[in-house]
Amino acid sequence: MLRAGEVSAAEVESAARESLTRAHTELNALTRPLFEPALSHDPGGPLAGVPFVIKDSGPVARGVPFTLGSRALRGASAAVDQEVMARFRKVGLVALGQSTAPELGLSFATESALYGPTRNPWDPGRGVGGSSGGSAALVAAGAVPFAHGNDGGGSIRVPAAACGVVGLKPSRGRVPCGPQVGEAGFGLVCEFGLTRTVRDTALLLDLVGAPPVGEKHTAPPSTGRYVDRLNTSPVGRRVAVTTAAWGTARVAPRVAEAARDTGRVLEWIGHTVSEDAPVFDAEDVVEASVLAAIATGAALNSTAVDPARMESVPARILTETRAHSAMDVVACLQAQHRVTAPVGRFFAEYDLLVTPTVAGPPLPHGTLDHDGEHTVRSWLREIYRHGPFTAPFNVAGNPAISLPLAQSPEGLPIGVQLVAAHGREDLLIEVAAQLEQAVPWRDRRPW
Repeated sequence: MLRAGEVSAAEVESAARESLTRAHTELNALTRPLFEPALSHDPGGPLAGVPFVIKDSGPVARGVPFTLGSRALRGASAAVDQEVMARFRKVGLVALGQSTAPELGLSFATESALYGPTRNPWDPGRGVGGSSGGSAALVAAGAVPFAHGNDGGGSIRVPAAACGVVGLKPSRGRVPCGPQVGEAGFGLVCEFGLTRTVRDTALLLDLVGAPPVGEKHTAPPSTGRYVDRLNTSPVGRRVAVTTAAWGTARVAPRVAEAARDTGRVLEWIGHTVSEDAPVFDAEDVVEASVLAAIATGAALNSTAVDPARMESVPARILTETRAHSAMDVVACLQAQHRVTAPVGRFFAEYDLLVTPTVAGPPLPHGTLDHDGEHTVRSWLREIYRHGPFTAPFNVAGNPAISLPLAQSPEGLPIGVQLVAAHGREDLLIEVAAQLEQAVPWRDRRPW
């Protein structure tokens, strides 16, 4: 409509501001009043005039204050744009606000003491996942079509599953993380966004997913546009399905059934489906995930952050990870390799892996206690009991997407995760598009 001149950018912005304000009143998904004016963007970009929000995940946008969801970081602001933010501006996305996240991004529950709990549009008594929870809630509510997110252990896919939207974690090295960091979370953290459709995910990836220049990790360049994969209708892909969580998590029966149903749909479409999964030690996933926490502690090391002003779990994690030695980091890197190798071998045999995204429906508020007596490792084990399927592919670097393919008997969203080999977002997009057509969710809305 914008391209055809049927509506003006000013009209769209006005409508989006009204929608964001109304959604925030219901959901508590914004950290601050809307930007006045909107952040600068290229009016000639391919998405010029499309409303957008950025996540409170650190120094994202030049001059915009951030808190990382922490009372200890009020007043900090970014000196320069993150490269992905520069790309958001270049394609014309109109950033109107900043979405909520848990303190330091260290939780699958967006319930910081600073902002309070972000409520799920499907059930306000339940959470939205984390750490890109505010973004997922606003997209699910229809306030914006795109929202920024990032993912170091499931932080795009877990909220996508909780809120019934599409969440892609790209391959390591697909979307830039610089210039503030050389490799975010020792390569575990990826930047991207959340949408309501596979089409919009493919479009956004085409526009911001060029491999970064000069960064340590670089994904193979795509062989064409991702949007061109939407109607390819492939058959014969080798697909593995598993509902067995790595570790001690118990998977809810309806959640497991949704993944198995997805396998049956893919078999009906014409793919070859087997029950299988890569084999690795879940404790190595925990140990490797400590790398992201260490990187957070290192990033905050030069700032005057007082742990006494933080929630108990993030404060303890920050203090603990700052004390890690070089040998501790090496041990975590070795654990990462012990996960990456079997995952890589697995995808030499299969094109795709299907799993649940999380182990159960969206959690009631307060289920994950940020004021508990956790160490970094015990906290990771705690959150991975809810989301055991996502972090292995941050550790290994594979692209993975959560699709809102099912609902619980109470009408709550259930996400199903598809994973591909490193650099093969094209496979995810083409098969996800088939599922979107076979099991449509576009008209399924929370209100």
